[in-house]
Amino acid sequence: MSSSLSGKVAVVTGGSRDIGRATVIRLAQSGATVVFSHSPQADKTAVTDTLKQVEANSGIAVAVACDVTQPADVATLIARATEQFGKVDLLVNMAGGLVARKTMEQMDERFWDEVIDLNLKSVFLVCKAALPHMPDGSAIVNVSSQAGRDGGGPGALAYATAKGGLMTFTRGLAKELGGRRIRVNAVCPGMINTTFHNTFTKPEVRAKVAAATPLGREGEASEVAALVVYLASAEASFVNGACVDINGGTLFS
Repeated sequence: MSSSLSGKVAVVTGGSRDIGRATVIRLAQSGATVVFSHSPQADKTAVTDTLKQVEANSGIAVAVACDVTQPADVATLIARATEQFGKVDLLVNMAGGLVARKTMEQMDERFWDEVIDLNLKSVFLVCKAALPHMPDGSAIVNVSSQAGRDGGGPGALAYATAKGGLMTFTRGLAKELGGRRIRVNAVCPGMINTTFHNTFTKPEVRAKVAAATPLGREGEASEVAALVVYLASAEASFVNGACVDINGGTLFS
């Protein structure tokens, strides 16, 4: 694996499993030192496994328990990165989730706020905390979703709204930070083989979506991670404000 990110310090939220874990591992393989957050309620085995996989490839990673909806927790995460490694060159906002499938009729204000805070407000909080420590020429990659393009599946209204907002946030921040040459991009995954769909999507629905995808299958976490790391790297030096689809051809935008 190329060491094109050698000397870079990366912060990844939600890095203990699935796409987050794959991204942490790939960043470390590319030479970056990685500080990743995980939910305080996260499976400790998953966190340990992520660290072990990085260390097995002679990489450096640090795990920090962090509720990304809480400013104090976010401040602790960024402080850990900057106090130990001095800066944040790359920021990947991965943390998020559906929480539950609820229609407009089923959800209340508290649920709406929970989903919006987890998927959208959290990115604002992390960017706000990290940017003072990001050198000119750094990169931010946000993880949106195909749901932000097409409204999502049944019961995903709040989640899809947050992910659509995240795409607009990406574009606006890219314009705002252009003077510092800090690039801001997003990835928009479709059906990816992750715990998310193991939990919230019925197997028959997944099979139907995979069959209807031009490539005839679900995506893998490692494929999304490869795109994230590309956008974070100098190889994407003129890509800015882009929301890049990765869905096997299910949806074009």
